[in-house]
Amino acid sequence: MKKIILIALFAYFPINTMAWGLLGHRVVGQIAQSYLKNRTSREVKAILGHESLAMASNWADFIKSEPSYNFISNWHYINLPTSLSSEQLQSYLLKDTVTDAYTRIRFLSAELKNKSLEQNKKVMYLRLLIHIVGDLHQPMHTGRFEDLGGNKILVTWFGQSSNLHRVWDSDLIESQELSYTEYARSINFIDKSRLFQLQNEDVNLWVEDSYKVADKIYANVKSADKLGYRYIYDYIAVADQQLLKGGVHLAALLNDIFK
Repeated sequence: MKKIILIALFAYFPINTMAWGLLGHRVVGQIAQSYLKNRTSREVKAILGHESLAMASNWADFIKSEPSYNFISNWHYINLPTSLSSEQLQSYLLKDTVTDAYTRIRFLSAELKNKSLEQNKKVMYLRLLIHIVGDLHQPMHTGRFEDLGGNKILVTWFGQSSNLHRVWDSDLIESQELSYTEYARSINFIDKSRLFQLQNEDVNLWVEDSYKVADKIYANVKSADKLGYRYIYDYIAVADQQLLKGGVHLAALLNDIFK
């Protein structure tokens, strides 16, 4: 019976949402750049030219204005039910065939390993991969279907209308008033053992980690909450760690693709 209920919950399809804002994606890209191996840097440059990972990171959001790219709208997130155990979540991911951030990262990674892939597809797929890896580390991109990853949880941010998803996309990060290069420099510190651990984590563990963070965020906010300095104090370190993990994971993935 529990298995039937779980399958039914996953039958819902995700709804289009935004990602980390411009700043967050660029921070992830900038951090990733610092962990690329020399060979990877050469391969990336052969595809993107002088476009850095940071500047390529927002293409997948910019292209939303072009209707012919509507098919990638589901690629940015994976909506999940609440209170899944680690075992339940990992079991689902093993069988996941839905078009979502998890399956698309798998797809794009495999395609980019194809040496005969056409150049135009390499450019598009690499830009998408950079962006979607960042997306997966924004906790609300592993949020619940019923509230559209926090979009329906309406709050105020320093007296202005917002929602939980937007708070994590941009409000929280932009409150630091840093450029993406300044932001990346301010948080890109990690000890060797933790770096090694993150560099060897598989994508399914990225999902689980973001999902656990999202559950904690959900537990401490409700509609109509007034968020401000206290929320920044409580959560900016969490956001910073998600950005850092996103950058390290992205670099590790690219190093594996172009090894």
